[in-house]
Amino acid sequence: MLNVLFLITETPARIWQWLQETFNRPLFTLGTETVTLGWIVEVLVLLLLVTLAVRMIKRMLKTHVLIKLRLDTGTREAIATLMSFVIGAFGYVIVLQAVGIDLASLAVIVGGLGVGIGFGLQDVTRNLISGLILLIERKVKVGDFIEMDQIAGYISEISIRSTVIRTFQGAEVLVPNVNLADNQVTNWNYSNCHGRIDLPVGVAYGSDPVLVTEVLLNLAHSAPHVLHDPPPRVIFQGFGDSSLDFELWIWVDAIDRRIVIRSDLNFKIEYTFRQHGIEIPFPQVDLWYRNPPKLPASPNPGTEPSTDPLPSPPAFPRAPQTSLRSLLQNVSYFHCLNDLQLRSLIEMGCRKQLAKGETLFQQGERANTFCIVLGGKVAAFSENRLENVPVFVFEPGDYFGEIPLMLGVPYPTTMKAMAETVLFMLEQKGFAQLLTEHPFLGEDVAQAIAERQEILSQYQQDLSQENDTEYPNAISRLRQKLKSLLNW
Repeated sequence: MLNVLFLITETPARIWQWLQETFNRPLFTLGTETVTLGWIVEVLVLLLLVTLAVRMIKRMLKTHVLIKLRLDTGTREAIATLMSFVIGAFGYVIVLQAVGIDLASLAVIVGGLGVGIGFGLQDVTRNLISGLILLIERKVKVGDFIEMDQIAGYISEISIRSTVIRTFQGAEVLVPNVNLADNQVTNWNYSNCHGRIDLPVGVAYGSDPVLVTEVLLNLAHSAPHVLHDPPPRVIFQGFGDSSLDFELWIWVDAIDRRIVIRSDLNFKIEYTFRQHGIEIPFPQVDLWYRNPPKLPASPNPGTEPSTDPLPSPPAFPRAPQTSLRSLLQNVSYFHCLNDLQLRSLIEMGCRKQLAKGETLFQQGERANTFCIVLGGKVAAFSENRLENVPVFVFEPGDYFGEIPLMLGVPYPTTMKAMAETVLFMLEQKGFAQLLTEHPFLGEDVAQAIAERQEILSQYQQDLSQENDTEYPNAISRLRQKLKSLLNW
């Protein structure tokens, strides 16, 4: 028993003594400093602390200190990176001096190693120097939209060794700084974000070139982001194989949005050409067939050979589906919209098909969705009531979901389809865009909110806990949100 107690009490002391001997055992001598394992661990910990401190200082400079000076993003990034580099260099020197390394005595050794290291790490050295050049010259800055080597995107970070480019697909591409410093780079934000977009347009032979020019210029002048100085121009490129080839030149203030601008203008050009009877041709070739082979004789005299095509295989029966455009046009708010306005409306949301008896939202569920009934019927049931009687019934043309969407509260009722139903559903951003582009709908929403005040009364207790003194009740909160969206 005494031996066991002796082992228990002596084992920690022996382990501690072994650790001290291991960490304090001399390994080699560096100048006047004896290097031990404990000394190495101490140096690594101090260098790690300096690295973490430098990163924290850089982040604090960018997000708190320099932002108060109202500097642009690229300037803040450059200043923060250079200052962190200088602070880090001083910190590492101080750590090495503190642990007893005489840097002066190591100058000859470091100089000799520098030649070998220079050959082995010349790419790293070039990237370091290129990074400093980029930060000092600021030919490219954080936030600039650039193109290089089939890469197009925004610069999100410039570090000492590499630059991070965020592409339109959301990928983060790491590019060595030497590629930006030595290769050709297109910087669309160098002086401004203006740029020219060329839209080729072909029309059928016989079309009026003056009318084509008028239509294209009217569309260009009415499009957002298109500059009036320099003005848009229509260039007659020449006579194609099957079309008169024109090109619309426009200058825009946001060249990084050129794909979206080009798409919107193409939609408008196609729609306006149809309205004016201007035909957009497709390639056509006239084929002359000399000496055609004779048809085989008919097996039955007096009858012509059959020229009917081969019967096609039977297709599976498929119920026709009404287009979303037709369903939206049946709603009173949208029946006056043209094809371009309907296309913009369709891009705001999505179609939702519900089977009879299918539940869309449960009572108490949070869903930030505004729903317009396009077909069928949706009923709102309260689970607090004993009788299974709907509180509200929404038919084609009605809408719901504005209360949970704008107040951020759960659904007060369970929403269930009473028949096969088609909904048009919009998220927060789409709902705000809908009210902005169609203010009359915002007025109707405000009126519907007032009519549904009984439902809002169920939220009064929850909303009062927020200590919201600016809006004394939910009605005023919703109206205030509508005013902010519609700029009333």
